[in-house]
Amino acid sequence: MDVRQRLTAALKDAMKSKEADRLSTLRLINAAIKDRDIALRGTGAEEGATVGTDEVLAILGRMVKQRQESARAYEEGGRLELAEKELAEVRVIEDFLPRQLDDAETEAAVDAAIVEADADSIRDMGRVMAVLKGKYMGQMDFGRVGPMVKSKLG
Repeated sequence: MDVRQRLTAALKDAMKSKEADRLSTLRLINAAIKDRDIALRGTGAEEGATVGTDEVLAILGRMVKQRQESARAYEEGGRLELAEKELAEVRVIEDFLPRQLDDAETEAAVDAAIVEADADSIRDMGRVMAVLKGKYMGQMDFGRVGPMVKSKLG
């Protein structure tokens, strides 16, 4: 079952069980994906084209990151109830993301990508990141991985 099907099923379940907060977050996810589908059609893609699973995972990853930043800002501002709401949304969104790689797995993936891309200097960083994004989209935080790749190549 792909991510879109899981989202649709979760949306129906949330409606049936009257989980208002979860339903709200699932609708936000659907809206973000549909916005991206509409933008894709504007680029001249064929009729009925939709974004692929990798793009959906990227959208979900961005949504998690946005909410974590918002929660941090709310906590700094003393608005703990709003921070908790943002973190609750993060938990719902993360249900649809693949399991995140731990630090050891991430480091092993970076090492393997460096070998696969035949990288030996910082100029090859783009190729290494492309390999990682191709294999591990949604499974690692690329903002954290970038400096790791840079230090290994530098």
